[in-house]
Amino acid sequence: MVTKQYDLLIIGGGVLGMFHAWQALEKGLRVAVLDRNKQARGSSVQNFGQVVPSGMNLKWQRYGRKSLEIYKSIQQQFDISARQNGSVYIASNEEEMTLLEELSAINRAQDYPSQLLTAAECLGRYEGLRSDYCEGGLFFPEEITLEPRTAIHRIRQYMEEQKGLAYFPQTLVTEIESLSNNCQIVASDGRLFFADQVLVCSGYEFQILFPEIFAQSDLQAVKLQMLLLESQPSQVIPGSILTGLSIRRYESFHECPSFAAIKAQEDPDSPAKKWSVHILFKQALDGSIILGDTHEYADAAEAEALGSQVRDDMNRYMLDEAARIFDLQNWNVRETWLGTYSQCKNSDIFRHTIDGKIHLLTGIGGKGMTASAGYAAYHINDIV
Repeated sequence: MVTKQYDLLIIGGGVLGMFHAWQALEKGLRVAVLDRNKQARGSSVQNFGQVVPSGMNLKWQRYGRKSLEIYKSIQQQFDISARQNGSVYIASNEEEMTLLEELSAINRAQDYPSQLLTAAECLGRYEGLRSDYCEGGLFFPEEITLEPRTAIHRIRQYMEEQKGLAYFPQTLVTEIESLSNNCQIVASDGRLFFADQVLVCSGYEFQILFPEIFAQSDLQAVKLQMLLLESQPSQVIPGSILTGLSIRRYESFHECPSFAAIKAQEDPDSPAKKWSVHILFKQALDGSIILGDTHEYADAAEAEALGSQVRDDMNRYMLDEAARIFDLQNWNVRETWLGTYSQCKNSDIFRHTIDGKIHLLTGIGGKGMTASAGYAAYHINDIV
């Protein structure tokens, strides 16, 4: 069966692919998205639902700030669960407070609003925050939260209903052929699609399409563990809560003058370093709390070595660390899960073009929910 011709066909219905579709539709192009699953899975739903440009370096903060504009614009027209309730970084000691002060100055120079908070102000805003942990905080009022298990599906629904997106779920693409004037895309069930340009946003799936290219790249798969705590009876913790381990990890802090010296003093054998842990809290609309996360790494060609087991020792460490930060009303674990995404070891995203018509795009790392929408606004011009 042959379908009609598209200007742009995107393989992968996650956040990176879907926002490229959004930008192409805004340009008036005929766009189709093909996804091998019934709906998006992977890191586009296995995340905190935090849109935090404050954690990005200055290059990617620009994309993240554009993403905020796009999310808020869509929310005004269609409920995608976006809430502007801000993000806060909580320092646990003087070193981390120094980094917050330096980041505040950097953001002031970039005209990105933030507010330094005293320990007392943090304790007054965030119920259950422990006074023996908190040294102070840095609040970003423009940032938003999403419900990660529904947001990408709501965005797709809006694009189908109001923007003319053609969406083909449960469509596994097995071959892409560059023809003289366009591309032929072959699905496993024999369906054929044709498009002027093809964008492959395959996330951490390296084995189906162009495995030889991915195997020779600097891409790696990242496996993370996260927890979902039961709803809190009456405790409300607004926005995204990022803590001292996040301050010591996020890219934005690498640009602070004191960062290198502070990192050099860390214990290289600590569980936080060994498992690349940073503790984040995000309360969902139903009162449950997403908590995480840990990180393990493997090169693209060896991604299967990461395995699929959930490690209890990692979960216990995260729960113990979280209890040092907040006194929650309910610590019962409702769910625990693994997530996977891809990132580059030596660059910030993986881009590769074949015959000027087939574009491979992945390896955005942990920046996907924050930066994909804004990045697509700029990158779409390189494709179409």
